[in-house]
Amino acid sequence: MILHEIIDYGTLRVIWWLLLGVLLIGFAVMDGFDLGVGMLLPFAGKTDLERRIVINTIGPVWEGNQVWLILGGGAIFAAWPPLYAVSFSGFYLAMFAILAALILRPVGFKYRSKRESARWRKNWDWVLFVGGFVPALIFGVAVGNVLQGVPFRLGSDLRIFYDGTFFGLLNPFALLCGLLSVAMLAMHGANWLVLKSSGPVAARARSFARIAALATIGLYALGGLGLWLLVDGYRITSVIDPSGPSNPLAKTVETSAGGWFANYATHPWMLLAPALGFVGALLVLWGLRSGREIGTLLFSKLSIFGIISSVGLSMFPFILPSTVQPEASLTVWDASSSHLTLFIMLFVTVIFLPLIAAYTAWAYKLLWARSRKTTSQAAVTPTERE
Repeated sequence: MILHEIIDYGTLRVIWWLLLGVLLIGFAVMDGFDLGVGMLLPFAGKTDLERRIVINTIGPVWEGNQVWLILGGGAIFAAWPPLYAVSFSGFYLAMFAILAALILRPVGFKYRSKRESARWRKNWDWVLFVGGFVPALIFGVAVGNVLQGVPFRLGSDLRIFYDGTFFGLLNPFALLCGLLSVAMLAMHGANWLVLKSSGPVAARARSFARIAALATIGLYALGGLGLWLLVDGYRITSVIDPSGPSNPLAKTVETSAGGWFANYATHPWMLLAPALGFVGALLVLWGLRSGREIGTLLFSKLSIFGIISSVGLSMFPFILPSTVQPEASLTVWDASSSHLTLFIMLFVTVIFLPLIAAYTAWAYKLLWARSRKTTSQAAVTPTERE
């Protein structure tokens, strides 16, 4: 027996669908509070010293947290090549905006304290706000478009043709998902500030966390209603071969109103995901009221897990539907790399992903302390120092 045949092709595809979800949720959970803190910087800190304290809460960890974004992009490239090709070409300008905003973060951290000018520092504070807000918004907009379907088609030779435009991505439902993403990550960032700061900064963060948690609940409910009433879901109508060749055109697909809710009727246990999305945000409100600072951060992670998981479970087995050629929609069963490639990647992941998780946990343990208002030097982040 060839070694990679220990795990059949269909099972490997499901494993990599799950791992892709783990990496995307890992990015939202780990780097999400960095983005949320950036969004809240001009509001949680009123003075220069308070804003230094806000920055100091993420200064030691934000670079390491971005590893999850790199891992997610690499996993899409290696495990789901057609998905990478369509999303990174069709969403090119959106991806460029995200990367440009993310590049602003290290520049802002580095240059903010190069001059004593209050105006100079205030301008860089708003740059850091953009570096948090824009990625959070566009990631949500991208998810909204994936749920609606993307205007791409495949030729007979499986060449990809994208028929959409950047401004076509900015439709009402996608913008609603973008606002949900902003609220969700602002809630997460505010809970991080509640835990890692003290005094007026923590008090303001607690207020923002309440507002963001309520917004998350409301926008998530509104998004679910919109998905039911306004967005057509997709369903494979031909025979499914989980171990078949990666050819999206070898199937037939139909669309139906509310189709993304069919999986919940077939597999009721999946309802746990949207329930966790709501329950996590409600527990954040309870944790803020009862003073459970560590709990509120864990509860916001629970909400993020539930919200993102509900998207994947609703769409399964689809990973990128097509609006102009439904049979060309990419699914778990026909858009993956080869059997051997998935097996080798899984072997490498089993070795290195736990190492990354262990190193991350060790780094957080070493740096687990509040940012307090002591002296101006103490509030300067390592990123801001020469």
